Amino acid sequence: MSYQIELRHMRYFLAVADHLHFRKAAESLYISQPGLSRQIREMEEGLGVRLFERHNRKVTLTNAGSYLLREFKGYFTQLERSIEHAKLLNDGLQGSLRFGYVGSAMQQIIPDLLLAFRKEHPQVLFSLKEMDNQHQIDGLLANDIDIGFVRQERIPKALQSLPVLKETFCLVLPKDHAVNTGNFTSMSQLKEESFIMFDPTYSPSYYEKIMQIFDDSGFTPNITHSTIHSGSIYKLIENNLGVSIVPRSLRQDHLPGVKFIELKSISQRTVLSVIWNPNSRNPILGGVISKIKGSLVTETV
Repeated sequence: MSYQIELRHMRYFLAVADHLHFRKAAESLYISQPGLSRQIREMEEGLGVRLFERHNRKVTLTNAGSYLLREFKGYFTQLERSIEHAKLLNDGLQGSLRFGYVGSAMQQIIPDLLLAFRKEHPQVLFSLKEMDNQHQIDGLLANDIDIGFVRQERIPKALQSLPVLKETFCLVLPKDHAVNTGNFTSMSQLKEESFIMFDPTYSPSYYEKIMQIFDDSGFTPNITHSTIHSGSIYKLIENNLGVSIVPRSLRQDHLPGVKFIELKSISQRTVLSVIWNPNSRNPILGGVISKIKGSLVTETV
């Protein structure tokens, strides 16, 4: 094939694919509409591929166009990352690493990891963003983040995962609740309570694990509040608005109006895993994964 795609052709194609309107795309590129239409037509002829279906007042992507849209977006994402990395090297830094995480990973796992890794690599720039499981997976597939910490056992085949923490659950109650560590025997003691839970959309697999606890206890919980932040759960419980179940790593014994009962006798455990894209070209990623493998926490007791 003699036709050579240049960056400008890719930019033109992406603009039309984004707007699905040649005039609006041309305005966004600050070029004339006839000039843009000619460039796209020449691109299609050179590639021997039809990218757009043109109607009187409507433009749509062909199957080939949709495929190139995904590929070109990935290419530009990687190009931007390469340029960012080059700038960091120019500033005397080794690179950067972008973390996604669920809130419970920030209690111990991530701080310990960053402290250990930073001792060996002080010139690496870290950025952290709390995200639900699905957004982390999407971010890894799109190369928007480099590494994630999720509570999800099934992930896409394109990603790799490694369990870093298997732990028990804790029951969370108001400080003056009648149930305590001395008289707690089973979850059925709380079947009349209102439950405050993590939003199921935050981690569907984690939510399903919690539901298994209730199934084994023989009752369906009355869930009155849902949130994505443990702090909100604790504040609601402190004000006697319900009880909850959280991973042991979220236990905070210093909270004034809340108490915790570890559920050691139940079979369910929750697993925190690190996930990453093996096709990532970030040169820092391999070192972090090696550091994690060398300092795994298997299970809390």
